[in-house]
Amino acid sequence: MTNAAIVGCGDVATVHAEALEALASDLGIKFVAVVDKDLETAEKFATGLGAAGDSSESSIKAYGSLPTLFAKEKIDVLHITTPHDQHIGLALEALHHGVNVILEKPLANELDQAQRLIDYLDENPDGPKIAVCYQNRYNVSSQELRRLLDSGELGAINGAYSSVVWTRTPGYYTQKPWRGQQAHSGGGLLMNQAIHTLDLLQWFLGEATEVKGTVSTDKYADVIDVEDTAHAYIRHESGVHTSFYGTLTNSRHRHVEIELDCENALVELRDGLVVNWTDGRVERFEERNQESEGRSYWGVSHELLIRDFYEKLGDQEPFWIGPREAMSSLDIAKSIYSSSAETR
Repeated sequence: MTNAAIVGCGDVATVHAEALEALASDLGIKFVAVVDKDLETAEKFATGLGAAGDSSESSIKAYGSLPTLFAKEKIDVLHITTPHDQHIGLALEALHHGVNVILEKPLANELDQAQRLIDYLDENPDGPKIAVCYQNRYNVSSQELRRLLDSGELGAINGAYSSVVWTRTPGYYTQKPWRGQQAHSGGGLLMNQAIHTLDLLQWFLGEATEVKGTVSTDKYADVIDVEDTAHAYIRHESGVHTSFYGTLTNSRHRHVEIELDCENALVELRDGLVVNWTDGRVERFEERNQESEGRSYWGVSHELLIRDFYEKLGDQEPFWIGPREAMSSLDIAKSIYSSSAETR
């Protein structure tokens, strides 16, 4: 039996809890406990979940800190779903205790914090495993596009375009102020919403070698001290460039878009994948649908990533989406911030 716990009982913790409950019997997972620095929040979250896995076991327990959890329970995997500035400290604490980690995106709120974790892993290569939740790599559209790129069928890529055009309300930030505070979140749109798309862009097209862009707070300046809008020019190591635009000022959520202008096709990733071949053929790959208490724009692939991680716990090599891999998207976001500051 593999004992699991979640630290951070906010919105995305619900998706991790759903995955643990769905995978419990199949993978031998026992969902043991939840942790939050606000013990009342943890207790309320645990009560809402009830027992997972074997119904004969006691209910999920609630704790107010990791030291208390580790003193009371044997934990094999810790899911970290806290605000960004808490990621690294909690991950290092778990790894020091020999506990494997599934860490929500982004890797950290700042590059130097992320580097602390990478340095630790370099110094302890035989330690516990760690994954970072870039679950959109498991989407049907992402997997099919990766396959097409690897096959060479698309030919040379002339350029790429991507957008994240969503909506937010002032209440989104006032309900949980850390979301709009630079010190805690590390940024706004790029860190909270578009980081998944930045990850996919570098996974498809290669590491960023040049990043220029600007960020602004066009709508919510009276509520937050981070950006709600950004645009960027990203040149990848492959030589391909991406034109990126993102904003939270729209009246509704649009589908995230990634478009590749290729020699043999125009490829459109947008709620599925459409490949418009130059010979007139059109291929469509529909995305999966899944019921969840989480927000629809988080996608449906958390469970696939979590399953993959648990199934590979016994493997010797690191998990394929680990901190070093996740550093790439964080670096792109921070490079856009730096570029924007230089142009002011």
